[in-house]
Amino acid sequence: MSTLQSRHPSATFLGNARQSWLRKFESAVAFHAMEIAQQISDEIGKPIEEAYVSELLPVIAAIRWHRKRACAILKTRRMGGKPWWMMGRSLRVSRVPLGRVLIIATWNYPVGLLGIQLLQAIVAGNTVVVKPSERSPRSQALLLDIAQACGLPDGVLQVIGSSPQAGRDALEAGGFDHVIFTGGTSTGRAVAAHCAETLTSSTLELSGQDSAFVLADANMNKAAKSIWMACTMNAGQTCMAPRRVFVLRSCYRKFLEALAPHAAGARPVQLIDHTAAVRCEELARQAVANGARSLSGVMDGARAGWLRPLAIVDCPAHASLFEGNYFGPVLAVVPVDHFEQALELHGQGAHNLAASIFTSDTRRIVNDDELKFRLGVSVITLNDCVLPTGHPALAISGFGQSGWGASRGVEGLTHLTRAVATTTTARWLPVADMPSADVLRGLCKAIKWISGAKPVAWKKNSGVLINQQVLKPHDKSAPPTKAYSK
Repeated sequence: MSTLQSRHPSATFLGNARQSWLRKFESAVAFHAMEIAQQISDEIGKPIEEAYVSELLPVIAAIRWHRKRACAILKTRRMGGKPWWMMGRSLRVSRVPLGRVLIIATWNYPVGLLGIQLLQAIVAGNTVVVKPSERSPRSQALLLDIAQACGLPDGVLQVIGSSPQAGRDALEAGGFDHVIFTGGTSTGRAVAAHCAETLTSSTLELSGQDSAFVLADANMNKAAKSIWMACTMNAGQTCMAPRRVFVLRSCYRKFLEALAPHAAGARPVQLIDHTAAVRCEELARQAVANGARSLSGVMDGARAGWLRPLAIVDCPAHASLFEGNYFGPVLAVVPVDHFEQALELHGQGAHNLAASIFTSDTRRIVNDDELKFRLGVSVITLNDCVLPTGHPALAISGFGQSGWGASRGVEGLTHLTRAVATTTTARWLPVADMPSADVLRGLCKAIKWISGAKPVAWKKNSGVLINQQVLKPHDKSAPPTKAYSK
């Protein structure tokens, strides 16, 4: 692929040209989907069926969604609701590309994640530089070759080396207007530090240590199957997979009975390397040594990167396994006395991307904004795990140490643009002058009448920073003030 000469997007790749590329790209990915899935399987050990369902289907759906909706999302909009004193002036807001975007790709969903990131960056009008993962370069190269062959203009897409050093070199060389990184939190901090030096914006999709909650009124069989599937999908190497599940004591025995057949029938799965498998095994054994137990009664050792998925029940909150700092098919099951206790334990984690709640009273959860705040996640799934996040309209954004910046959906697409406001003043409108004192007094009276102005009493120095007084940090346990509603 040709070397990028400019940081600015190609002016020719707009409108019909972009739509044509999207149609060809969707068709080509669908045609070569099994070939790509096979390459993913060969490279990282993911079963072909799983690669097709969890990566190729979401990418194809995302291409179609953007083909049908991107133009409407990015079109210039005329802003209504202008104040009376802007009479004779019109305001339009356009979405323009950021410019040159660097994507540092990850390996656990090598085509699923990169495909959507690449799609949105190009559809937004940017030029793109991709640093493939050193662990999945061939499957990602196949996707990028297909994207280029479908009619991308020269200079829109550039691919650099896949080694970690290539990524560091690209960051140090700079010249980017935005950086997208998917990976671990420690590396994310290093990327953020590089971006901070030049005040370059970024999207960081980092680690998750997510939770599932099983309430007393849940369908235990459904909860157990869904949680186990999410925990073991992609050998547990999913950022939004549940690492721990909190179960009310009143239904704890029933849940374990429902979960036991899944744990007992689990077959070894292949992780990305032996080190990852060993870490999962060690954390599970440490938890057992601290009073937990393996639900299946089996603790097979890691063998050449393979590990039997484990459900570690009665896991104490002080065990390292509970913290979720691993990437593999191990589930920590924790009994709790009540939902409030589960929320408190969940809140001890700093890496939260998603949460799953199993209950028959879904309406209460949907309408509880305070609960959504306390969970501190981007995605909440009710009576399911992970799968609903495949919807192409759904935006995902990290929070806290799980990163920042939106990806996917409307928010992800607009995040790769910037808003430019254009105000037009009618030719007949004279240049405005500052009002005289008499005009100002009349204007003030008119504004008071229009606004229904009333005085308000307040206590002196209440809730404000006075004389350099330092305020205490915000209490994260306290929910924000609820929005006004009629």
